[in-house]
Amino acid sequence: MADGAIAVTGATGAVGGTVAELLAEDGLPQRLLVRDPARAPRLPGAEVRRIADYAAADDVRAALDGVDTLLLIPAHESADRLRRHRSVVDAAAAAGVRKIMYLSFVGAREDSTFTLGRDHWATEQRVRDSGLAWTFVRMNFYLDFLPRMVTAAGAIEGPAGDGRAALVSRGDVAAVLARLLGDGGHDGETHDVTGPEALSMAEAAARLAAAAGKRIVFTDQSVEEAYASRASYGAPDWQVDAWVSTYTAIRAGDVAEVTSTVEHFTGRPATSLTDFLAAHPGALDHVRNG
Repeated sequence: MADGAIAVTGATGAVGGTVAELLAEDGLPQRLLVRDPARAPRLPGAEVRRIADYAAADDVRAALDGVDTLLLIPAHESADRLRRHRSVVDAAAAAGVRKIMYLSFVGAREDSTFTLGRDHWATEQRVRDSGLAWTFVRMNFYLDFLPRMVTAAGAIEGPAGDGRAALVSRGDVAAVLARLLGDGGHDGETHDVTGPEALSMAEAAARLAAAAGKRIVFTDQSVEEAYASRASYGAPDWQVDAWVSTYTAIRAGDVAEVTSTVEHFTGRPATSLTDFLAAHPGALDHVRNG
């Protein structure tokens, strides 16, 4: 059982909110750091503190006063996300926090194929350099987002080739985080959290099609085709790079490893794509070819 106060960021989101609910079910006191207290879950033993932003150092430092362990859920994807992460890590150290548990990415390297994995790697380094104790939980790509990768016409399009991804559900990631926080300890450990199988995008498309009763196919693109097909969205360069490198990371084999982390810490198998789709029957309602 953990000793000392736990602070949870991202409690108005899917992962952080589920972690907070699970900690409350276990009777663990916690402090929820949120930008909008009106949206924070109302949970027994949970104190809510408002912070303007991760980069609002004074807010964060004050909100973390007396906290032992900070669960740092990544900020929303943005061009300056790394700056925000560095700010909250520095504020945690200034507040006297003992430990940071950071939700990172399985392909986190300085030269990660998935471009946002580089920010995760740099955040890990900032945590290491802070002198605080740490635990890194590295998620694979989210299973929950796979249906959103399907166009209305029923295609997954990207330069993934025959590469595979061990996609993991957000619920499973949250369950692992909550268990590690509840256990206490695990200092200096890194845990890769994946789904129970590594699927190619063609296999995933076939699984989606069978569940939805619609025609869904994978169209392998060249990198050049991928950039061209996304140009019309008018998204900033960093975001388009992230979109395209999601597929090139799969092609490169960076996200193919399957781990037993979910089952080890939760006592149940990780959620498969088939099980996820059964639990979310409307996930492919936007596909209009069936």
